[in-house]
Amino acid sequence: MQEQPRYAVGIDVGTKTVRAVVAHIDGVTGAPKIVGVGTSANSGMKKGVVSNLTGPASAIDLALEQAERMSGFQVEQATFSINGSHILSTKADGMVAVGSQNNEVSQDDIARLEEVAMTGKVPANREILEVVPHSYRLDGQDNIKNPIGMSGTRLEMRANVVSCLAPHVANIQKVAEMLKVQIDSLVPAVLASAQAVLSESQMDNGVAVVDIGASTTGVAVFEEGDLQYVSVIPVGSQNVTNDLAIGLKVDPEIAEEVKLAHARFGGESAGEVETKIDKQFYKFAQTEIDEIVEARFEEIFEAVNKELKRAGVAGKLPSGVVLVGGGSKVKNLADFAKEQLGLAVRQGVPRGFVGVSEEVSSPEFASSVGLMLIDATERATKGHFGGSSAGADKALKKAGGFFGWLLAKFR
Repeated sequence: MQEQPRYAVGIDVGTKTVRAVVAHIDGVTGAPKIVGVGTSANSGMKKGVVSNLTGPASAIDLALEQAERMSGFQVEQATFSINGSHILSTKADGMVAVGSQNNEVSQDDIARLEEVAMTGKVPANREILEVVPHSYRLDGQDNIKNPIGMSGTRLEMRANVVSCLAPHVANIQKVAEMLKVQIDSLVPAVLASAQAVLSESQMDNGVAVVDIGASTTGVAVFEEGDLQYVSVIPVGSQNVTNDLAIGLKVDPEIAEEVKLAHARFGGESAGEVETKIDKQFYKFAQTEIDEIVEARFEEIFEAVNKELKRAGVAGKLPSGVVLVGGGSKVKNLADFAKEQLGLAVRQGVPRGFVGVSEEVSSPEFASSVGLMLIDATERATKGHFGGSSAGADKALKKAGGFFGWLLAKFR
């Protein structure tokens, strides 16, 4: 068996589907090469959170079994996704005196500053997932991105704290313990997706990622290279499928196939559409399909726009919106979203890796690939890719994106 540190693993625990991605990290180039992929139907979750332990445990076990068989690697640790409308971002600020005798800012000062900034901002029943510094102020000098090594006496910070309800973290940890898999990190699914599909220039210019899953839709906003806002809406593509099942009077499985094959936005009416599913032919009115699907997606994007307004960026993102997740695969959805949001919209696919590409180069794998990239980046910063820092530096550059930038800041 290969040594564990040479691999990075991402496990996206979705409400309806679990996806696992295993990558080997090249010690010379730092490039993640995907060598194993696993997918399994999930149960025991509602609106992105665990409702019973055995369903997700079985689904993760099956997805890992597939990925392990493909890669020849036994997974012992991984970065997992966390989801649900309990995920929130909160603005925070703080001030500390620089602690060293020579008045040089150290990592200890940053740690104390983060602790001060978080005091009273996050209730006791919530767990902090990320503290994202926006800028520092040192003795009156503003807009400092990395103060380590600089000289001064008074250090201040503005930051964004991403948190979630502690019981939901505990349940994911219990599932991982059942499988004897160590959790390296828990990352909101939409932030993992952002890692896989965004470039640094997009995050600098201003961009939002909208991750449409089965029962949730995640929204993450980036400006000036930093995460500005994150939230999760408790509605997703399964709601569209359920609406179709009711309206067309068919099983949800048939409604899902009709949604992906025949739902569209705009264009002239095609009269009736005929489709063959499981050796049986069905006929539906195209207008009925389109009206049902459009009504629910209009509701979803209205909710997304409300979140963009809360973030203060509605209609103001130069790099627009990037759609990911399995729910984004409906035909012409990007054009419909453009009309609804008043912004440029495109569909995103994972980037930043080599190896197995055909299966994972799809919007529904954005989160699992992003989790793998984050796992690789964290292991690089912890020195797991060899004694030299060269491999870590290359891995960080390869990972890129929000977490690559964040984890590289204070190395």
